[in-house]
Amino acid sequence: MAEFHNDDVVLDIKDKPKPFVWLGLSLQHLFTMFGATVLVPILVGINPGIALVSSGLGTLVYLFVTKGKIPAYLGSSFAFIAAMQLLMKTDGYPAIAQGAMTTGLVYLIVAFLVKKIGSAWMDKILPPIVVGPVIMVIGLGLAANAANNAMMNNGKYDFTYLLVALVTLGITIFFNMFLKGFLGLIPILLGIIFGYLFALAVGVVDLSGVAAADWFALPNFQVPFLTYEPKFYASAVITMAPIAFVTMTEHIGHLMVLNKLTKRNFFEDPGLNRTLMGDGLAQIVAGFVGGPPVTSYGENIGVLAITRVHSVFVIGGAAVLAVILGFVGKLSALILSIPNPVISGISFILFGVIAASGLKILIENKINFDKKKNLIIASVILVIGIGGLYVEAGTFTLSAMALATVLGIILNLILPETSRSEA
Repeated sequence: MAEFHNDDVVLDIKDKPKPFVWLGLSLQHLFTMFGATVLVPILVGINPGIALVSSGLGTLVYLFVTKGKIPAYLGSSFAFIAAMQLLMKTDGYPAIAQGAMTTGLVYLIVAFLVKKIGSAWMDKILPPIVVGPVIMVIGLGLAANAANNAMMNNGKYDFTYLLVALVTLGITIFFNMFLKGFLGLIPILLGIIFGYLFALAVGVVDLSGVAAADWFALPNFQVPFLTYEPKFYASAVITMAPIAFVTMTEHIGHLMVLNKLTKRNFFEDPGLNRTLMGDGLAQIVAGFVGGPPVTSYGENIGVLAITRVHSVFVIGGAAVLAVILGFVGKLSALILSIPNPVISGISFILFGVIAASGLKILIENKINFDKKKNLIIASVILVIGIGGLYVEAGTFTLSAMALATVLGIILNLILPETSRSEA
């Protein structure tokens, strides 16, 4: 049987672009994920260069384990920030590394169990009425963050910031709608570049870090037995291991989006066990070199949706560039100087496209919202997920997206198909 090829996209998963086009498309993904990936280590106190290297290596590991069948980029995970900040204050990075490797091990154990029992249960617990709203939450749950970054400068409203964000948004929309050929494939990259130039013109960009950076900068790698003697940190295991189940929920949510975009079922091929294994091994690699735990990124899924370029070669190229960039101080500092409103202007489109994909699932599956069960499930998922309701117990946090997903699954399983009033 011939392998499926999606002819509705510009480049399908196994399609390899020409070298110059390849470089541009990979840079587009790299620029899109850069801000979030380096923000996590900055908040925790880890070298941002290591985070770039670990995200690139983690992505390459993921692509290898999933047989190059899933176009997913892995960047620094936000879910572990609070736990990592606590561990950094008490035991330092070695404890974080052990926690990251432990979460990776949890993924591997779950992957083994999935391999044994299969993934047919996914269809039962994740029908369209749950999947659609969850995907909408993945996009819209980040909307407030994007809006705040577009308006706020050190906690104060800044009209110049807002102007930069709106100009970046407008430029990106223009490029997306009216350019064709190679330029039509990189509207996000062009939007970032021209938005950056506009931000530079209005004085929002700080280039001091670029001037001070060296051209070659070896990241401050933290490798067990080489830079530190590892020991057992019970606090790290207890603190970070449970969070693995939260990020697994996000992992599954991102896979659902990718399934829809690529017209495939990655739960079956290469299998949920392989996707979990790839994610777990990527986290272990990240912890081994000194980076934060990694996870798939909604921003990059948005790029896939807008450009209709789903090539794993492009994702792999972005991963290789991330590793290289981790050693080039000037370039790292230049990208780090991209101001928040530029990234926010891009995010308005990226996050919105993800949300629209969830809405499309509801429409295509002809979900009947006259049925009370469907109305209740969608309502709970959307309000909790977008509203930002989360559960916190000590250092353990169940994010709004994860909580919305869990409640949606539970409601779908326990509510009768027809309410008594409908009967």
